[in-house]
Parts: sequence; structure tokens; C-alpha cells
Amino acid sequence: MKDQTLRALRELYQSNPVLTITGWFHWILAGVLILAAQFDSRTILGVNPWIKPIKFSISIAIYVWTLAWYLRYLSGRRRAVGIISWVVAVSVIAEIVGITLQSARGVPSHFNITTPLDATIFSAMGAMIGINTVMLIWVCVLFFVDHPDLPAAYLWGIRFGLLLFVLASFEGVFMVIHGSHTVGAADGGVGLPFVNWSRQHGDLRVMHFAGMHALQVLPLVGYWLGRSRRPETAQVSYTAGAFCLYLAGMALLFWMAWQGRPMAL
Repeated sequence: MKDQTLRALRELYQSNPVLTITGWFHWILAGVLILAAQFDSRTILGVNPWIKPIKFSISIAIYVWTLAWYLRYLSGRRRAVGIISWVVAVSVIAEIVGITLQSARGVPSHFNITTPLDATIFSAMGAMIGINTVMLIWVCVLFFVDHPDLPAAYLWGIRFGLLLFVLASFEGVFMVIHGSHTVGAADGGVGLPFVNWSRQHGDLRVMHFAGMHALQVLPLVGYWLGRSRRPETAQVSYTAGAFCLYLAGMALLFWMAWQGRPMAL
């Protein structure tokens, strides 16, 4: 298992050093922030100030490594892959810098327009997220236009995962328009451990999280089905079924949040 992991990481770096190094940067940052959290008694909205950048660092590391893995399959699009990789790397690093800076200052990073500086940082983060979303739309289009030499179920799993990731990104825009991620109360209050999703009110972050990680879940489903002995048409059909179920689950999570219903009591 260790040899396989090292081989996969080596292959990942050889195929996309930009995103691989970006991922390592965020893993290291997460480790540093976990250590910092042990020596900081401050809170932001009732939570240790370093929890948010820790969560984002881990999420971004997983995201950029996943994206690097998929971009390997677009072998005929080297220029496009290079542009996408660099733009995504710059945008996610700029975002995590903004989040970490605000945590260091002891103020919220999201939906914070209290001062001109806070508003500028929040707007800059939003711009970076928007740019990153445009890159993901580009990747999604490339996977639908091109036909990489992959098992059909796996290819469709990647396509479906990208579609739901983009959908979740637009739900993030909805949160910005709403002005908070909590529905029925101000942000903060009693939340689930670490993720801090509200246990008393609706929380739009739950659907956002589910959609973001469809980027890993659905391709894994497609990969597993592609290795089965079922006919190829059945493999693709089951992958499409998983996509529909996942989309329905996301819709349910969004509806619950918008109705002010918490995910857990």
C-alpha cells in the first residue's frame, strides 16, 4: 500500500507538478495551523480562529490533487491543461491567504464587509472563487468534447462529478447573495464538531460540501463499475443512476437548509 501511494504521488507530480506542489503547500499549511490552534484561545463566532483555514486547506489539497489526476487524461490539451493548472493554483493560494489572514486578525473571512479592508479581502476571495469556477467549467467542457481512452463508466463518473462540482460552486454564489450560510439565524451558534454546520438552523454549507466532493465520489463509483463484469451500457447506466441519486440528495440538502432545517439535532 505504501509503495502504491508513493508511486501514485510520483506519477501525479510528473504529470502536473504545479497542482501537486500546490496540494503539498496546503497539506503543510493545514499541519502548521493545527499546531497553532493548540496555542490560541481566541474564537471567531464561537469557534477557534484557525479551524476555518484548516478546513479550507485540507479541502483545497484534496481538490487540486483530484483535478491534477483527471487532467492527466487530457493528453492532447497540454496548453489548456497548463493554463488551467496555473490559474487554479494561483486562485486557491490567494483564497487561502485571505482566509488565513482574516483568522490571524481574529475576524470572519466570509460575508465580512465591516471595514473597507474586510470588504476588499472578501471581494478578492470571491473573485478568486469565480475564476476557479470558470476553470472548472472549462475542464468540464473538455471532458465532454474530448473522449479520453478510459472505461466509459469512469469517464462519465468524471463528467458527472465535474457537473455537480460546478453546481455546488454556483450555490456558493447563492450564499454570497444571501449574505450568510445560515438560514433562520445569524452565522455562529451550536454546530457539528469541526465542520461547524448548524445544529439549530438551516446551513447552506452542507449541500455545498456534498457537491464539492462529488468530484471524488462519482468518479470512484464510475471507476468501480468500470472494473465490474457488467456490460458497458449497464455500467454507464448505473453511473448515471448514481449521478441522479446524488443530485437528488444535493437538492434535498439545499431544500432542508433553505427551510431552516438543520441536518442534525
